[in-house]
Parts: sequence; C-alpha cells; structure tokens
Amino acid sequence: MSTNVLRTAEGWWAVRGDRAVPVATKAVTTAELIADRAAVHEAAASGQEGTPVADLVALSPVTTPCRVVAQMVNYRSHARDSGFSGDIPPAFFRKASGSVSGPGEAIVRPSHVQFLDYEIELGLVMGASLPVGTVVEERDLPTYVAGLVITNDVSARDVQLTKTQFYESKSYPTFTPTGPYLALLEPADFALLIDLRLRLTVNGELRQDRTLADMIVRPARALTLLARFQTLDPGDLLLTGTPGGTALKAPPKPVEKIGALLPPAMKWKAFFKSQARNARYLRADDVITATIATPDGRIALGEQRTPVTDADQVRGE
Repeated sequence: MSTNVLRTAEGWWAVRGDRAVPVATKAVTTAELIADRAAVHEAAASGQEGTPVADLVALSPVTTPCRVVAQMVNYRSHARDSGFSGDIPPAFFRKASGSVSGPGEAIVRPSHVQFLDYEIELGLVMGASLPVGTVVEERDLPTYVAGLVITNDVSARDVQLTKTQFYESKSYPTFTPTGPYLALLEPADFALLIDLRLRLTVNGELRQDRTLADMIVRPARALTLLARFQTLDPGDLLLTGTPGGTALKAPPKPVEKIGALLPPAMKWKAFFKSQARNARYLRADDVITATIATPDGRIALGEQRTPVTDADQVRGE
C-alpha cells in the first residue's frame, strides 16, 4: 500500500490518516528521501501518536531544482475541448522548476496576464534514472517511478497563444502548485493508476472530473517516448496531461475558419475580445481545490487548495 509523505520547513513526515510522524532522515531533496525509503517506512510503522496534519504547513514534496516535463493534450476530453480530431501525436514541453510552489501557496497572476487558466495533472516523481533509449513496459513502472503528486499546470493563455510556445506561459513563479502529499508507491499500487480520479473546483464549482481511463498516452508509453531524447533522474517530475474542462476551449469550426482568413493581429484581437467574456478564467481571490484519489482511497494524494492573487496585490500596490 502506498505511503504518503509530507514536507515542511522542519523536514519530512510520514502521514497516517489525519496525523503525521517525523521521518528520521538526513534527506534534504526528494531524490535523497526516495533513496531513504526505509526511514519513511519506519516512521509510518512507528507507534508515535504524531502531529495533526492540519497543524503543519506543507511545502512542495518535490524539491527544486529538478527537471519538470509535461505532456501536451493527453486526455481525450481535453483534445475535444481543444478542437483536435483523429490521432494526436504525443508531444512534450518543459517548465522551469522555479514554477514549482507549495500546495497552499497563492498562485500569482503577472500584471500583463489577463487569461489565467488551471490544469489539474497527475505528476509522476522519478525514483531511478531513465537514460536516453530506455524502453519502459508496464511491468517496469515500479523500477522508474517512485511516487505520485497532485500538480496544477497553471497557464497564461494570452502569452501561450500569441507567442505559440509553452515555456514562458507555464513557467512563471507559482505556476506549478505541487502536493500536498508525495505518495510513495509499492509495486502492487501501479495496477490502481487507471482508477485515479482527477477533480478540480474553482470556488466550489466543479470544473474538471476524469479518471486516467480518459488518458491517451499512459505512463509507461510516455516514459518510453520521452526517453527517445530526454534523460530523467530521481526526483524529476513528469506532468501527465489534463482532462477537459479548462477555461480555454477551441472556437466553433465556422469561427475558426473565418479567423484563419484574418491577419494575425486582427485574429488575436477578435479571439481575446471573445475570451474576455469567459468567466471561467482565474481572477484574484478565486480558490482552486484539487484532489486525485482512487475510489477506495488506497491511493489518495491529499487536497491542494490554492488561492489566486494578482502581482499588484503581492507588491502592495
């Protein structure tokens, strides 16, 4: 059965229900903790009463710097929302690890960003090196993947679309909330991945709700494709795509065809004018809640609860 681990400024904790026990480890990084799993198991099995989890301030259980890689358009429902049809070629992009933030830390919208979007994603935390050329079968997943985390691939859509790139639009500080728990998996747990349900709400309104059955390229295949050109190391993070339900959706086909005839400046002006009426984009004081769990709770990654604030508010302007 998986073991949930929490990280605070004081160190690492093994979670047991609503309480947590400190892990006796010298590990500072996620990679070092994964290498000291015996200490995690010892803490989880100890007779200590522990500390209420509610009294702890969780940091991201994925320490930085690390590689942060993400899959693009990897759920059928998201593909439909994005206007794709037919086969979708697998694609990856990188995020700056400086975008990783804690599970309760505010997401800060830069002053030049108008269309801020959410994307709940299951994060795979690597437990072993994945050299270029590695072929990963389903049975090999426990060899390479140590655990799972909740992530939110926050996106500045106006930057993403006008610049036709992902790195900047998804790499601002606080744009990858991660945690609260790192679920360290046992080999038998990997059979349960398909049952994991991703749920995200904004101010209590359900926006995203799908299981991994909706996923197009599943983890073993994704790691094989990624290993064609990218090495991963213990503690690195792979975001595996988001389900449908994001604020951004492709325009209707007739509108898209008309837009294709316009000069780029006019096309984007018209598109963003229409998007300005979309109330689903994130605004200051919104609160995003995200959970990932199996129905039976054998794998449950906790609850990520992140408020949204504007950069001007952070600066006190």
